[in-house]
Amino acid sequence: MASLKVLSIGRIAKYFTDTSLRTLRGNIYRSASRGYSTEEKAATEERQLPATVEECHKQIDNLTNELSTLKQQIKDYEDKYKRALADGENVRRRMMKQVEDAKSFAIQSFCKDLLEVADTLSAAAESVPEEGEGAGAGGSAAALRSLHQGVRLTSAQLAQVFSRHGLVAVSPLKEKFDPNLHEALFQQEVEGAEAGTVVTVSKVGYKLHERCVRPALVGVAKGASA
Repeated sequence: MASLKVLSIGRIAKYFTDTSLRTLRGNIYRSASRGYSTEEKAATEERQLPATVEECHKQIDNLTNELSTLKQQIKDYEDKYKRALADGENVRRRMMKQVEDAKSFAIQSFCKDLLEVADTLSAAAESVPEEGEGAGAGGSAAALRSLHQGVRLTSAQLAQVFSRHGLVAVSPLKEKFDPNLHEALFQQEVEGAEAGTVVTVSKVGYKLHERCVRPALVGVAKGASA
């Protein structure tokens, strides 16, 4: 009877021990399951090593190909990025050049209108006798001298204003003919003059900041006939 009691107590103890172990294992499993998200479980499964050597080599080849593709894509994107930067810089420079040109040549039309006034003023200064010759004595000669000095002074002041704003006269006498700045009205043989040299300036030209506003009207020497 005593041995039966001992056996029953042993079975009961073993039962409770097994039950406690199963409960503990279940709690550990549930805790572990709650600690991993779905993404982490998927990543863990993907990180599992291949089962065979052939699969391992195949996976290495796939990764190598993917790496080469990514490197090529990076190179292409880098090239496109550099080209975009270069295009942007070129556009910026062109815009700055256009702005500077707009500032420099904004008065071009106004200058063209004033050139006729300058021509008339120069012609008047040349037509007035400097010493009042043929104008009689006394006050008439003095008036002509004053008029001559005033016209020349006005013409010189106008030339200074033109120069200050970048408008420069082009009077290419004895210079080589330049089709960008000169317009040939005629050709003539001039002794001692090299062919293509400007020998006569019929009308002075002008350029604004190195841009031709009005070409000089000239006569050009031609080569002597054989």
